[in-house]
Amino acid sequence: MDESDNIEIDRRVKALSDHLLKANLVMVTAESCTGGGIAQVITALAGSSRWFDSGFVTYSNEAKQSMLDVPAVFFEPDGPGAVSEETVRAMVTGALRKSGADLAVAVSGVAGPGGGSVSEPVGTVWIAWQLGADARARHFLFSGDREAVRQATILEALSGLLAYFSSEL
Repeated sequence: MDESDNIEIDRRVKALSDHLLKANLVMVTAESCTGGGIAQVITALAGSSRWFDSGFVTYSNEAKQSMLDVPAVFFEPDGPGAVSEETVRAMVTGALRKSGADLAVAVSGVAGPGGGSVSEPVGTVWIAWQLGADARARHFLFSGDREAVRQATILEALSGLLAYFSSEL
């Protein structure tokens, strides 16, 4: 990660903090490929405990099921799989339900260097966001090494959260 990424992440977290405090909302994260990275950059900001509830790191399929109520059928051979729109939507909904927060983000992807396939190459990431009944999900294909994919995912996760409050990003 370069210094410009750090600056941009800090800027987005501060903007998110301002919006959540103003709206009196609390958020939660549900992370797979970022391994808690979104929660880490959020809690690096002093005072984030006023608007950040918790973070679920659900790296395994079993953790997604037990902690976030992602249906087991999603991980069966004919299911959508861990890296899918269906899974991140279930993760984001589960995080809201389990935490009682107002706003959530969920991420699942293939950060690499291995684990990719023809249908899901390294860099494939799904991100979902939810505020109340307004749920959104997007597919991304990031380039670069493992760290670059994880950083790009964190940046896009923050951008999607900010999109609920502003059209600036």
